[in-house]
Amino acid sequence: MKRFVFTVALSVVLACSGFAKSDDVATLRDTGRAFAQIAKEATPAVVSIRVEQTVDQQMPSGFPFEFFFGPQFRQQIPQQRRQIGQGSGFIISEDGYILTNNHVVNDADSIQVTLKDGREFDAELVGTDPETEIALIRIDGKNLPTVELGDSDDLEVGEWAIAVGNPFGLQETVTVGIISATGRSEVGITDYENFIQTDAAINPGNSGGPLLNIDGKVIGINTAIYSRSGGYMGIGFAIPINMALEIKDALIKEGRVQRSMIGVYLQRITPELAESFGLKNTEGILITQVAEDSAAAEAGIAAGDIIVGFNNQPVGKLARFRNRIAALPPGTEVTLTILRNGEQKEIKLVTRAKDNAVAAAGGSFSILKKAGFDVEELNSETILRLQLPANVTGMLVTEVQDGGPAWRSGLRAGMIIRSVNRIPTTTANEFHKALQSVQGSNNLLLLVQIPRHGARYIVVKLN
Repeated sequence: MKRFVFTVALSVVLACSGFAKSDDVATLRDTGRAFAQIAKEATPAVVSIRVEQTVDQQMPSGFPFEFFFGPQFRQQIPQQRRQIGQGSGFIISEDGYILTNNHVVNDADSIQVTLKDGREFDAELVGTDPETEIALIRIDGKNLPTVELGDSDDLEVGEWAIAVGNPFGLQETVTVGIISATGRSEVGITDYENFIQTDAAINPGNSGGPLLNIDGKVIGINTAIYSRSGGYMGIGFAIPINMALEIKDALIKEGRVQRSMIGVYLQRITPELAESFGLKNTEGILITQVAEDSAAAEAGIAAGDIIVGFNNQPVGKLARFRNRIAALPPGTEVTLTILRNGEQKEIKLVTRAKDNAVAAAGGSFSILKKAGFDVEELNSETILRLQLPANVTGMLVTEVQDGGPAWRSGLRAGMIIRSVNRIPTTTANEFHKALQSVQGSNNLLLLVQIPRHGARYIVVKLN
């Protein structure tokens, strides 16, 4: 009797195991069919973009963030020559609008688009926004396929992510991964960052292609990878489609993006800062400096104020707040809820156009543009992140334009500017005043600190 019971039980277990195995395989088959269907529906609207440009010299490859204007497509002949680049894009409307990346098409002399069905079109550049790395081009065709757009605000970490593009010129390539993170900022790719991070394989040539969800809807534009080799390492970044659509509308309407600013320098609240300011947590954004004659200064905002609310909602993360302010039309009234000496206040102010505010600040920004580099004020968090000495002061070089005057003089991102023409620059205000004092000069004498390698002088020839 016992042997019979054992035999029956074993048979049931084996049967159940077989059923479970069969069920799992069926699930995998269904998942595979879903990916195949997504690829079938999306790839006709994903285009290959080929650009030609006249350049004066070869540009070196950049820091770990490698954009996908593939160096393998660059000719190696020095001096002036024709440079050919390749990237991806996707058609979002039947009248031929195509979203891609700024670095794919910016400064191109000609843009050619190839569809999956073999049709080729000459494209016109509608507009670009280098500060978000978004570009819009247009082709004139009939029966153009389009891809469905999703909602990037609803993404959750762990969801499926499907990248489509033309890596290394291999058209209609589909890779699959997950959403690794959302809201990535301070990664040094663009001025306004709110990236989707994914481990779906992305390589040179994917840039500008769509990142899709499991429903086959576009949730982002593949833009950059983190790589020490120039190839795939499992960390890719995509611009959220919601942000891209806002930029697209502005480019169609105005041909450019006009941004707002309120005139403050901001810093995230660390646990140490929270303790110093008597805060219960790290929620909020610290104002470290208020620009003279700015909207914030006019409204009475002061350094040391902590923003905890924006238009009667929690302020959220620094990058998100900065992006929200920038996206507003100039002249928009906003309400900031701030903490000052433990007391909560509401302050109303009217945003100003970024261009006007920059012009009013003086000529220092034009000098930076002419020299080809950008900076930000050092703070305790940056010092900790870069493992710098605690007593270091100055302006951190965040970006240097390849081939520009500063680059040719040896200035590189990560260096710290301690003085300009022998004028100490321990704060942003001192730095901009020092630049203004050398207006009209052909040379810029910088004392730079190179982390772990000491200090030296660099002469940037502006002419």
